[in-house]
Amino acid sequence: MITRLTIKPISSAILCGVLCLGTAAFAQDTNNTTGNAQTKQVSSGGSGADQYPDLFEIDPFGGVSTYGTVARGLQTKLVDGGLAGLRLAWNPAHYFGIELWGDYDVANVEFKTSSGVYPPGYGAAAGSPLPKYSFGSRNWFFGLNPVIPLKPRGSKVQPYLTVGVNGIQFSPTSKAYNQARLARNVALYNSGQLNNNLQVGLNYGGGVKFHMSDHLGLRIDARGFWSRNPTYGLPNYPNGGIYIPSKDHINGFQGSVGLVFFAGSPVCPPMPAAPPPPAPLPTPAITGGEGTTCPGKAVTLHASLPGVAADRKLKYAWTVNGQAQGEDSPDFTYTPNGPSTANIEVTVTDTTPPPPPMEKPKKFPQRCWVQPPAPQPPAPVNASVSITPNTAGPTISSVTADQPTLTCAAVQNGTHTTNLTAQATAGPCGGNLTYKWTVSEGTVTNDSTPTATFDASSLNFEGGAQNQTKTVTATVTVTDQNGQTASQTTTITVNCPPQFVRLDDVVFAKNNARVNNCGKRILIDQAAQQAAGGDYDILLVGHRADSEKANLAGKPPRGKAARGPALENGMPLDEARALNSAAVLSGGGATCGSVDPSRIKLEWVGTDQTSDRKPGLCGTSNIKERRGQATTQADQDQRVEVYLIPHGSNALPPGVKEIQPTPDILKALGCPK
Repeated sequence: MITRLTIKPISSAILCGVLCLGTAAFAQDTNNTTGNAQTKQVSSGGSGADQYPDLFEIDPFGGVSTYGTVARGLQTKLVDGGLAGLRLAWNPAHYFGIELWGDYDVANVEFKTSSGVYPPGYGAAAGSPLPKYSFGSRNWFFGLNPVIPLKPRGSKVQPYLTVGVNGIQFSPTSKAYNQARLARNVALYNSGQLNNNLQVGLNYGGGVKFHMSDHLGLRIDARGFWSRNPTYGLPNYPNGGIYIPSKDHINGFQGSVGLVFFAGSPVCPPMPAAPPPPAPLPTPAITGGEGTTCPGKAVTLHASLPGVAADRKLKYAWTVNGQAQGEDSPDFTYTPNGPSTANIEVTVTDTTPPPPPMEKPKKFPQRCWVQPPAPQPPAPVNASVSITPNTAGPTISSVTADQPTLTCAAVQNGTHTTNLTAQATAGPCGGNLTYKWTVSEGTVTNDSTPTATFDASSLNFEGGAQNQTKTVTATVTVTDQNGQTASQTTTITVNCPPQFVRLDDVVFAKNNARVNNCGKRILIDQAAQQAAGGDYDILLVGHRADSEKANLAGKPPRGKAARGPALENGMPLDEARALNSAAVLSGGGATCGSVDPSRIKLEWVGTDQTSDRKPGLCGTSNIKERRGQATTQADQDQRVEVYLIPHGSNALPPGVKEIQPTPDILKALGCPK
């Protein structure tokens, strides 16, 4: 049996229009894709890289359907009609999709050839042709199609091709079903077996999808259908009624237009480049603190940032040891007040107003716009410098004495003074220097100058028969304008050879050469004992007052047998006094001393009173004296000086011109009474 598809002009126009539109869209989209290849990002994975959200689609549609005529039998024809349906699509890949769909077609059935003639008794002329039979019918389509897009998933315009399998439920309407079972129709047309008929077929075609927005689009679809022709349960051979030959085929066409609801995640165009942030600030450089810093003297520091544009507004914050100081200025003046180190830090902040927020370009999708954060100002930068005042004190390079060895004042012709000299240099911040000399003993003059004079004359040495030495420390202290000091010492050696020791004078009554009791105490209790305790000779120096007689009364004795007081007759009074004093020292016995006469030296000087008077005990003594031998303060010129002279020393007391040898008559005098 031959099957053919008869397509009316409207069906041809729809199919041609869809195919032409799809081809044009494909070509246009190809050009767009080529031109924008560098700006689109397409991934073979999920929909996150799609331009539009096409991962899932829901497509309610409507249109028209046409079918061919079964050319055999009574030429069964499905009348053209409208349709409505729904497609559900999943697009797992950019060039592949799966679509589950179904639609409902109005497809009434007509038999183009009469099935026979009226039999007698049915109101019409017997043998006249029966009217052509027709009945209402609806077709239920359901199918599963792979869809091959000609542009990648997510394109704004996407043409496609499809081919798939489907099922078709050819269903007469309820009215047609009931009419077919009317007795008259059964008798005339043998239509009592009219029923549903399910067939399996193929569909093929293509179309184009348009995005009107991200999630809403328009779809135009044109496809053909091929399946076995339905028999609707009617006989498939001539039996005097209506019939439809079986095992034939039918072709159909559907042209539809529908809305598409898209779901998924579209890709967004690249965000416009945000304005660059301000260039970072360079590390500041602090200058001005390179030289010597002195306490109390201001130093000005300057912070500079090389390479920073002149139009940038900068804020400066200075701190000293963590405490805020100074003003908002690149310059900072600091005055150190002490020796401690100051850590000075500057923090520079860019306060230039930031650029305005970036605005969305006019054609940039709102859904893709993410407001870039406003450019942040550059981070503050800081630098620090340590300022340590130079507190170095003065430096003393030398302290010298031009005469490092002196003699004591007792050595009249010795060197008693020396010049002290200090060489000192001030520190970098010291300024003018002041000097102060001190000595451990003695006296110093010009003690506030670099050169002072030391005098050893005031040094005290103990009397004694031994050499004595003292070391005097001279210290110079140098002070600068900052109060910093430096000290250094030098030593001076003062030598003092053995010196005489002067005892109290032995005072005599006027014109008398006898040693009274007070005098004996000085001679025996003091002079003799002290001489015995050291290596001393005893020097006795006789004096007389101007008001006294020069000589004792009487004539000198003659002959070697002369002894006792008579030996003094006519002798000079000052000599007699010295000689009697020597006799008291050496005469022995119960009332005189026992000093070796060789250790006794004599001198008499007449009325010479050059040496100081030292009446001591005997000038005011209340010791009971013999009649005529008591003395008073007025008798102090009537005296004998008593000295302890180191044995072998050439040093002579003041007023002593020449020591006389011990006279031979000393032994003859014995111990005076």
